[in-house]
Amino acid sequence: MAILIDDPRWPAHGRLWAHLVTDSSLDELHAFAQRNGIPRRAFDVDHYDVPADAHARLVAAGAEHVDGHELVRRLIASGLRVRARDRR
Repeated sequence: MAILIDDPRWPAHGRLWAHLVTDSSLDELHAFAQRNGIPRRAFDVDHYDVPADAHARLVAAGAEHVDGHELVRRLIASGLRVRARDRR
């Protein structure tokens, strides 16, 4: 079981954003996010969008830093990935 975070490289709202996911349980992901001050409104179906300024803090709290390809690979392998076309 792991909480994973990629590099903050996605621009939006004048900031860069990273993705925070789990490779095992959405309950685990929600609990980690709540413990670390990430609001539930940042959750987008299968991941949290987190600002670059939270990245180091989340890694220090136990999130495993991986590149974007590894994050997606492990999310798909977990069975928790929701494809873009299936989101709505």
